[in-house]
Amino acid sequence: MRKFATALLAGVVLSAGLAGSAWAEGKTIGVSWSNFQEERWKTDEAAMKAAIEANGDTYVSTDAQSSAAKQLSDVESLMAQGVDALIVLAQDNQAIIPAVQAAADEGIPVIAYDRLIEDSRAFYLTFDNVEVGRMQARAVLAAAPKGNYVMIKGSPTDPNADFLRGGQQEVLQDAIDKGDITIVGEAYTDGWLPANAQRNMEQILTANDNKVDAVVASNDGTAGGVVAALTAQGMEGIPVSGQDGDHAALNRVAKGTQTVSVWKDARELGKAAGEIAAQLADGTDMADIEGAVEWTSPAGTTMTAKFLKPVPITQDNLSVVVDAGWISKEALCQGVSDGPAPCN
Repeated sequence: MRKFATALLAGVVLSAGLAGSAWAEGKTIGVSWSNFQEERWKTDEAAMKAAIEANGDTYVSTDAQSSAAKQLSDVESLMAQGVDALIVLAQDNQAIIPAVQAAADEGIPVIAYDRLIEDSRAFYLTFDNVEVGRMQARAVLAAAPKGNYVMIKGSPTDPNADFLRGGQQEVLQDAIDKGDITIVGEAYTDGWLPANAQRNMEQILTANDNKVDAVVASNDGTAGGVVAALTAQGMEGIPVSGQDGDHAALNRVAKGTQTVSVWKDARELGKAAGEIAAQLADGTDMADIEGAVEWTSPAGTTMTAKFLKPVPITQDNLSVVVDAGWISKEALCQGVSDGPAPCN
């Protein structure tokens, strides 16, 4: 850690001239992405970049390619470029702490983007992920009020996985207590990778002789892996949840192979991050950001946060995402005949 901090400081000193020129033309906002494996990050990035540039600031970014170690060096590189604020989509919420420390030492504000970084010096910007979990479970429970359930969780290094799982449990607990549903399998999904979700689902199906009636999957990528495993066993169509509003997932909702995708409009989150980063770079206190609240993490850390509202998308309201310009009718309805509106 000491070597990391020293290297960061050296990089900042060497880049003083670069930073000075950047300030002359506006601030420089650095973004450290954990990866681009999920479809949605490209959408987030486009909105974020547009918001930053609309303010007259400069967008620079790195891709950690799902490596916590690379993300640390990526932040070092961004600081060496003289960034005035950092937006971090953390690969590992604990491994990234030294980077937050280094940024704080240099007076560089940090936004924990979409994933919690357990540090009060970071501004936490995300959707209400506990409510996302509730929305997922409500939709699946409405479709399958009784039976054997499987819980396919997110990455064990992402706090969102447990926020989601907590919300899901809130909704399902009463039915569990009544004996209406039984959780017969549960697994984290390393890296949120669809292939890992598919492997986990295949193993759970084998262990239960395919006696599974519903799956609460924590995002659209894992849902895709789950649906692939179910389809291989001729079980496509049983209730499956997801989130993010990925185009492939929304198409699955239209087809009936996925029950719900909780839509978190990444355009709004990216735009908010770009705007907040600019304000923090200009010296605005975190507590003075519009919509900011004081929030206590499960570990007891008091943070300043802003939570955006998600929307569950099912066959009953598919037109919402088309009307919002999130997905075209053609993409949504591909391969769908006589489906729900607007695919009918």
